[in-house]
Amino acid sequence: MHIAPLVAQILERAEENCPPTKQECCQLLSYPEQSLEAGVLIAVADHISRRRFANHAMLLGQIGIEIAPCPGRCKFCAFSADNPMPGNGKLSVEQILERAYAFSEEGDLYALFLMTMHDFDFSHLLSVVAAVRQTIRSQTQIVVNIGDLEGSQGIELRSAGVSGAYHICRLREGTDTDLQPARRMRTIEIIGKAGLDLYYCCEPIGPEHTPEELIDQLFIGIEFGCFQHAAMRRVSVPGTPLFAKGQITERRLAQVTAVAALATLGCKETKSIAVHEPNLLGLCAGANTIYAETGANPRDSASDTQGHRGLDMNDCRKMLHEAGWKLGSVRIY
Repeated sequence: MHIAPLVAQILERAEENCPPTKQECCQLLSYPEQSLEAGVLIAVADHISRRRFANHAMLLGQIGIEIAPCPGRCKFCAFSADNPMPGNGKLSVEQILERAYAFSEEGDLYALFLMTMHDFDFSHLLSVVAAVRQTIRSQTQIVVNIGDLEGSQGIELRSAGVSGAYHICRLREGTDTDLQPARRMRTIEIIGKAGLDLYYCCEPIGPEHTPEELIDQLFIGIEFGCFQHAAMRRVSVPGTPLFAKGQITERRLAQVTAVAALATLGCKETKSIAVHEPNLLGLCAGANTIYAETGANPRDSASDTQGHRGLDMNDCRKMLHEAGWKLGSVRIY
């Protein structure tokens, strides 16, 4: 049994905590997902991540607190203003608090994400954050998944009790979306200057994306010192312009997840690797983190994703257990 010598060299160096270069990462993604090289990559990334994170998992939860037609017009998103499916609605503060408590009551939730539309009411978000902070356990962090920020808004979020923010410059941003890459990058800078943890992701991955595209986008998170890196495949939402392009397999997603895990070895700020949507292949390919979800979901036509695409907390706990990860008190390395 033989694998390509270059792949063997890259993986041997990774075993010594030497991350692959951008060119080497492209090489790792150039092999078919069914290849021996991809299989060995996945196995090595899994081994390294279990050593890196002492085999401890991180469980996260997200509440989509509102739904409305979005002017970002992302060609893959159920919320797009061009898509006839989205309605209008906003969870009440009482509903948000009820779901937040349910997510965090057992004490194993590292962070609760609050997700808005791209355009959102900043003052309302601050009031929701304050209410949630008073409701959930003190050790559970609050993270926001929101639109672009301006000025001092990052500092205001931190002062209100927010610890981090999920924000990315997506694959083909400005082409497959109506959003401006420069503004997305400026928001990432605001997040860092405010002292908030940056949650980043290589997404939304489709069959048409080249290894070079994936790696260029993935390395943005590394260059900004992301607290969490991840890989997420694009879900083919009926009615969206990119639906006909289809979606990658979980096997290919695992391959990208493995590369993300190895590429971040030199990023001291990175404390977890996630795969989305949750799946066992990704959790055996370098990821130690998954998300439970409730409320609005940009990959789901249902107004509440829980019971549809979104897994609940118990489903996530079971999946982490089946993948052999330990879930208990949160540990950060």
